[in-house]
Amino acid sequence: MHVAVVGGGVSGAVATYRLRSALGDGGAITLFEAADTLGGKLRTAEVAGIRYDVGAEAFLARRPEGVALAGELGLELVHPTTARSTVRAGQRLAPLPGRTLMGIPGSPEAVADVLSAEALARVAAEPGLPPVTLDSDVALGALLRERFGDELVDRLVDPLLGGVYAGGADGLGVRATVPALAAAIDRGARSLTEAAAGLIPDRPSTAPVFATLPGGLGTLVDRLVELAKPDVRLGHPVTALRRRADGWQLEAGSEVVDADAVLLAVPAPACRRLLAEVVPAASAALGEIELASMAVVAMVLPPGTELPDASGVLIGARERRSDGEPFAAKAFTFSSRKWAHLDTGPVLVRGSVGRFREPGALHREDDELVGLVRADLAELTGITVEPVEVVVTRWGGGLPQYAPGHLDLVERAERAVAEVPGLALAGAALHGVGVPACIATATAAASRLTSQLVR
Repeated sequence: MHVAVVGGGVSGAVATYRLRSALGDGGAITLFEAADTLGGKLRTAEVAGIRYDVGAEAFLARRPEGVALAGELGLELVHPTTARSTVRAGQRLAPLPGRTLMGIPGSPEAVADVLSAEALARVAAEPGLPPVTLDSDVALGALLRERFGDELVDRLVDPLLGGVYAGGADGLGVRATVPALAAAIDRGARSLTEAAAGLIPDRPSTAPVFATLPGGLGTLVDRLVELAKPDVRLGHPVTALRRRADGWQLEAGSEVVDADAVLLAVPAPACRRLLAEVVPAASAALGEIELASMAVVAMVLPPGTELPDASGVLIGARERRSDGEPFAAKAFTFSSRKWAHLDTGPVLVRGSVGRFREPGALHREDDELVGLVRADLAELTGITVEPVEVVVTRWGGGLPQYAPGHLDLVERAERAVAEVPGLALAGAALHGVGVPACIATATAAASRLTSQLVR
């Protein structure tokens, strides 16, 4: 019994672990990863001797998969401090509103601190517009701009979505990115305000929203692979996949490997190429999913550097520095404020760069990119001190874009793959880009294969 898992990110690692649990020690599992290290977007680097996440830095704790898996693996979780996030809105910093649904307010009062009087009047008037309808999937930005005007989108919704997808509301579909809002409209909510208000609890939950691992999220992948004990092939991109009468054949460089089953946990473009001949319908659907690129500039500042009393700041694409130039960064995380376990002396700050179809500063060389990000930090915080160390990590094609119709594309791909025995898909391109969503798709994919292999 031999299963090949293609892709060594969190989805591939979880799938490998689940497969081992089901197959036992008798099953052979080969884990192929094109890069020279496992983890994908979960990457923990040594920066000035400190383990620091330079990819994803946390996961949603109110969704159960991540918390449950950490407990299963015996991994300690930590949660953010009480420091609040801020947003650069209308050329000033404001606390990030707490009672919204991805920036969509349940009342005008929720967003009063970030909008102009004119924009706030648009928000207040939205319930009086003709009833909202959602017969098919539409771009979230188009819907919000029609109902609320541009300012709410530009100042609040776009910065929030940029942190999740590296994309803006105008290119993302309602049903895939804010499914609860779509469901409320389908149930009869007459306005977006009414739909959001019905989804926002009267009393904020005291449960932590986010969680991470004190040793970095890369620890999660390390532990999964340690327990699964696969045959790991680093630097082995799988370039071809063929179906045989008795299973599958994969090409990885000069190597040809036979397997009874294959689980693909790679980005949509790679998945499209591998499925082009064996499942062309799935290949065509996945080929329509676009990706955004981004970079993380991780900086270690000298001990004693004074950070703002906030966990970070989000920056809208239309915001400008005092010199009139656009910001290179879309967000900063003040990690030493956000995470108590990182408040140990040296001061840690992350700058995030890159928006879908607006690469901007991503075209610059590392040194120039660092200079731009440091200028942004100085503009926002007044911090001009020379960093002790800086690490730039680029994520080319790092985040799939859930455009209008995304759920239909995924349904087409999964339906086509379901007709092919011994094949399954997992990953961020399917049902969510966060760690819990990737855990869910990987668990489902592994279960599909083991139900066929273990009889």
